[in-house]
Amino acid sequence: MVNATSDLRCPGQETSEGKYILCVPGSSGGRHTDWKGTTMSELYSKQDTLALRGKHIGPSCKVFFAADPIKIMRAQGQYMFDEKGERYLDCINNVAHVGHCHPEVVKAAAKQMELLNTNSRFLHDNIVEYAKRLTATLPKRLSVCYFTNSGSEANDLALRLARQFRGHQDVITLDHAYHGHLTSLIEISPYKFQKGKDVKKEFVHVAPTPDTYRGKYREDHEDAATAYADEVKKIIEDAQSRGRKIAAFIAESMQSCGGQIIPPAGYFQKVAEHVRRAGGVFIADEVQVGFGRAGRHFWSFQTHGGKDFIPDIVTMGKPMGNGHPMACVVTTKEIAETFSSTGIEYFNTYGGNPVSCAVGLAVLDVIEKENLQGNAVRVGNYLTELLEAQKAKHPLIGDIRGVGLFIGIDLVKDHEERTPATAEAQHVIYRMKEKGVLLSADGPHRNVLKIKPPMCFTEEDAKFMVDHLDGILTVLEEVMETKSDGVISENTVCRTKVVPKEAHVEQPNHGATESRENHSRKRNSVCSDQRTLLSKRLKT
Repeated sequence: MVNATSDLRCPGQETSEGKYILCVPGSSGGRHTDWKGTTMSELYSKQDTLALRGKHIGPSCKVFFAADPIKIMRAQGQYMFDEKGERYLDCINNVAHVGHCHPEVVKAAAKQMELLNTNSRFLHDNIVEYAKRLTATLPKRLSVCYFTNSGSEANDLALRLARQFRGHQDVITLDHAYHGHLTSLIEISPYKFQKGKDVKKEFVHVAPTPDTYRGKYREDHEDAATAYADEVKKIIEDAQSRGRKIAAFIAESMQSCGGQIIPPAGYFQKVAEHVRRAGGVFIADEVQVGFGRAGRHFWSFQTHGGKDFIPDIVTMGKPMGNGHPMACVVTTKEIAETFSSTGIEYFNTYGGNPVSCAVGLAVLDVIEKENLQGNAVRVGNYLTELLEAQKAKHPLIGDIRGVGLFIGIDLVKDHEERTPATAEAQHVIYRMKEKGVLLSADGPHRNVLKIKPPMCFTEEDAKFMVDHLDGILTVLEEVMETKSDGVISENTVCRTKVVPKEAHVEQPNHGATESRENHSRKRNSVCSDQRTLLSKRLKT
């Protein structure tokens, strides 16, 4: 394991790469000293925290790595630290966009909070300055902002704007899509409503996910973009034949919960043509994938045609405030004026408050000053190259896909059939956690390893992650080869041991390290406590 006593620098002191790293002098009895020199302590032991969570927090509120959760005490940059001071490389967190607890963001929030925080009905410079800076990153016609506190609020408001624009009600969404937790969004999120008792509403139409690896039209199709767009056209024609009217098509610019799906080039442009012809608008959901994650473009929708494709509405959230609750809807003047013509005032108590906007401005500054878009290109390309080499080596890897620092690893049991390796994916993320690397698995089959780290992720981090993944897959595949039917059982996976070559993976050069194997031996195996771990479709 990597202990927090490693050579870590304090915020305010940059590394040679210009990244800020947390200074944690050590741990003793659950007590730590933070970078300001004050003593911090746990309120409860991990066991008591779990017990209190079980008692007071709703059972639908899940934690990462439910069979063996981590108690996180602090984080900095691309690293998170548990109550023992053990360090984890965060490959999950697209919320801490510019790095956990970035000192410039923290400073901006504290400075503004000392002066004023109030609602946006009072005149203040921060909201207009942020709106000006934000819209400067977008095509000119996207010039009007509505500020909210979360991506869910933003997507809900986007639906209101779309429905008011032409008076239409129906929404086309993609299969496996997730757009938020509000009732209006669960209704258009197959990722959620297909798992529960809810039925698809009559005004919701589900189009096939434009997945060229596992979908209806694959990489060998002569024109997958047109084929998938024609599916949307058919939905529109069918809806119109029944007297229904399309208000909007909504999609993440790169689908996250659906399994890190990158639509084929030209798909969105063609869909937008069909939708607008029907009187609807195109909503680009950038809540998870905006603000430079794609690397070469600030917004992921720009990867699908550059200047030739402009959505009618763009929603954003998560990375916008680097963990501070901040989100926004940006649209055209025409749509905004139609919304205003209802005579109903839109007011959001905390949306666009001075502190949130100060935080947002600091995030934009850091993205620019630290060239995080360039980092996403450089590190993303390097990571993809490393993973492609692993794909050539490991039968379990069926596909590597992604853009910038948004990458998916599709695990399969059979390359020809592309059978999802769901149990194996769950095994991998738990073993990676033991090695100090936090990954998650998602997609309709929970077999896609998702990589969407803070944007300060380095090439060294990428190598560290891939080396451990290589070792874990090597062991796993050796076990699988011993099974006569080629299918691995959960008990077999649980008995998998670490071979010597996996123990020799190079650690990132941030100081002294220690093996996480000792930690694994000190506790009972995850599998002995959770026999059904690998058969569960955990959302981690």
